[in-house]
Amino acid sequence: MRNIISAFIALATGLTAFAAPAGAGAGDMPEFASETRSFTSPDGNLRMDFILDNGAPFYSLSYKDKPVIGKSRLGMRLTDSGLFDWFEINDVATSSFDGTWNPVWGEEAEIRDHHNEMAVTLRQISSDRRMTLRFRLFDDGLGFRYEFPAQDNLTYFVIADELTEFAMTGDHTAWWIPGDYDTQEYDYTESRLSEIRGLLGGAISGNLSQTIFSDTGVQTALQLKTDDGLYINLHEAALVNYPAMHLELNDSTMVFKAHLTPDPNGDMAYMQTACTTPWRTVIVSDDARDILASRITLNLNEPCKIGDTSWIHPYKYVGVWWEMITGKSSWSYTNDLKTVHIDTDDLSAVKPNGTHGATTENVKRYIDFASEHGFDGVLVEGWNVGWEDWFGNMKEYVFDFVTPYPDFDVDGIRKYAEEKGVKMIMHHETSGSPRNYERHLDTAYTFMKEHGYDAVKSGYVGNIIPKGNNHYNQWMVNHYQYAIEKAADYRIMVNAHEAVRPTGLCRTWPNLISNESARGTEYQGTNGSKPFHVTVLPFTRLIGGPMDYTPGIFEMDISKINPNNHTHANFTIANQLGIYVVMSSPLQMAADLPENYERFPDAFQFIKDVALDWEKSVYLEAEPGEYVTVARKAKGTGQWFLGNVSGEKAHTSRIRLDFLDPGKEYVATIYADAPDADYRTNPQAYTIREVRCTSDSTLEQTAVEAGGFAVSFREAGPQDRKIRRLR
Repeated sequence: MRNIISAFIALATGLTAFAAPAGAGAGDMPEFASETRSFTSPDGNLRMDFILDNGAPFYSLSYKDKPVIGKSRLGMRLTDSGLFDWFEINDVATSSFDGTWNPVWGEEAEIRDHHNEMAVTLRQISSDRRMTLRFRLFDDGLGFRYEFPAQDNLTYFVIADELTEFAMTGDHTAWWIPGDYDTQEYDYTESRLSEIRGLLGGAISGNLSQTIFSDTGVQTALQLKTDDGLYINLHEAALVNYPAMHLELNDSTMVFKAHLTPDPNGDMAYMQTACTTPWRTVIVSDDARDILASRITLNLNEPCKIGDTSWIHPYKYVGVWWEMITGKSSWSYTNDLKTVHIDTDDLSAVKPNGTHGATTENVKRYIDFASEHGFDGVLVEGWNVGWEDWFGNMKEYVFDFVTPYPDFDVDGIRKYAEEKGVKMIMHHETSGSPRNYERHLDTAYTFMKEHGYDAVKSGYVGNIIPKGNNHYNQWMVNHYQYAIEKAADYRIMVNAHEAVRPTGLCRTWPNLISNESARGTEYQGTNGSKPFHVTVLPFTRLIGGPMDYTPGIFEMDISKINPNNHTHANFTIANQLGIYVVMSSPLQMAADLPENYERFPDAFQFIKDVALDWEKSVYLEAEPGEYVTVARKAKGTGQWFLGNVSGEKAHTSRIRLDFLDPGKEYVATIYADAPDADYRTNPQAYTIREVRCTSDSTLEQTAVEAGGFAVSFREAGPQDRKIRRLR
C-alpha cells in the first residue's frame, strides 16, 4: 500500500519516488493540500509562484507574462534523511526594501537595492524540522536561498544533494563552459541546450582537468537566450561555507539541476544550524544590456565588514609575467630538477639557467617603465625559492613565500621602487597546497608589510593537496575566504587566481580587489582563445565580480617575443584598448613587454589615461558573443571613457552620446580599427582621430572581427575650435 501511495505522489508532483521519512508508515501519510503563494517585482514585470504540491516545494518565474523558469523543484537530500517532501507551510512573511549603498570601488558610486521579499517557512510533518525558503524579486531578476533556523531536531547535518532545479521553457541558445571541479579556464561554446552533450568532448580538449563530472554539466554564470528574445542568466551569490554550484542538464526535459562540488568522500556540505546556503540567482530581461547592468549579485551579499577601507585602492600595473607566459624567460632560477630547497647560503651546486625573469636588473627595468608612464605598481612572479621543486613534482611544501632567489634583491628592490614612487605587488603561488599556505600566511603577510607590499596575487595551480580535494568544494571555498579575511587583518588586497569563481563577495570584503577564475589573456600566449571570448565574459564571469584579465597585448605574433613559440593572439590593438572599459576592474594590467608599448606610444596613451574606478556606467549596446559597448564616468575626475569589443563578425556602432553631461562640449579621442585591420593578418592597424561632440551628437564607428574601439573624452577649450564637430 505504501509503495502505491508513494508512486501516486511521484506521478502527481513530477518527483522521483522517494521513501517516506523514517518512522512514517502508510497509515501516517497525510492528505497534503496544494498551495500557491505569489509575489511580484517592484515594477510588476516579474512574478514568482511558490507552489507546495502534495507536500513538496516548487517554484516558477515569469517575465512580462512570458515563462522564464517552469515549475521547478526545491529541497535537500541529507545523508540520513531528506528535506524535500512531507512539508506544510508554517509561515509566510512578505516585505519590501528600497535603499542605496556605496561600494568602495566598482562600476557605480551608488547602487540601489530595491526588492520585494517572500520568506516561506516549511515544517516537515514527519520530523518536525523547519526550513525557510527566502525569495527576493528585483526588477531584473530573482534570488532565493535555503535557511535552516536553530531547532531541536536539526543541529548538525550533511547535505548529500541539493535538489534545486531551473526548468527551461525551450531549447535555448547557451554560452557555456564544461562542468569542472578544478578550472574555469575554458573557451566558451555557443550552442543550443540540446547540443551540449554532443559538443562537450570538443570543449574539454586541451584542458588538463580530470574532474569533468557529466556529459551535460556546465558551470555558472550561464548565459541563455530564448527564441523569443529573453536573456536569462543563472548563477549564485554569496558563496560562503558551501560548495560551488554547477548545473546538470536533463536534455530530454531541458531542466537544469543544481550539482554541488563534492568533497573526497562524496559529501557536499557540512552544516550547523542556524545556517543558510548561497543565493541562487536568475537574472532576466528582454534587453541584453540589463544583464550587464544588473546588481543582483552584489545586492545579495552582506554589507562591507571592513571598518576602515581607506587602504583599499585601485591599481594599474605592469609586471614580470608575460615574458614567462610566452616562454621568453622562466619562473625558476635553475633547470636542475634534482635541486631541492635551494640553500641560498651555499649556491656552489646550483647552476642558474640564464633565463630567470625575476632578476634585480630586469625588475628595475619594469619599475623605471612604470614610473615613467604613471603606473601604480609592478608585479613580479618567480621571485621566490621553490619553483624547481614544484616543477620536479615535490610540490606540497615547496614555497615558504619569504625566501628570494639569489638574483632578486628584496631590500634593494623595495628601496628602488620607493624612490621611483612605485608600489611592488607580491606573488604567492601556493602550488595547490592550501594547508601549507595557511601555515605560512602570517609570516608571509608580515614579510609583505615589512617590504612595502600592500597587494598580493595568489595562485592555486595544479591538483589540490590533500589528494582527492578540488578547487571548488566547501573546504577550499572556506580556505579562500580565510585567506581574504586574514589579508584584511594585515590591510592587504588580494587578487586570487585559479580560485573559485566570484559571487559578489567583493562587496563584503572589498580587499578582494579582483580574481582570475576564467580563461584570461595568458592563453593568448600559448594556444589562443576564440575571437568572441571577451564579448561573452561580461555576461558570464563578470556577473560575479571583476576579473584580472590582464589585457593590453600589442604584439600578437608571439614568435617575435619567443622564436620557439608560434602562437598568434586573436585580437586587434583596438580590441585590447576597448577591454579596459568593457571589462571593468579596479585592478588592470598593461600586460605586454615595455618595448612593445614603446613601439606604439600613441595607442598606449589610452591605457595610461583610462580610469579604474567609476561614478556611473552606461551600457550602450550588447549582444552576447557579438559585441559589447559601454561608457563609464570616472569617479573623482568626471571624465568619460567608452569601450567596445566585437566578436566573430564586424560590427558598426551608431551611438547617441547622450550620456555626456548636457551643456558641455567635449573632444573625443577615438582609437579604432583601421579599415584594413584584420586580427589574423593585420592586427596592429589602428587609427586615432579627434572630434568635438556634445550630448546631442551621434558617433558611428566600425569594429572589425575580434576588434573594437576606445574613446576618451575631455572638455573642449578655445584651442579646439579647429577640430571637426560630430553631428
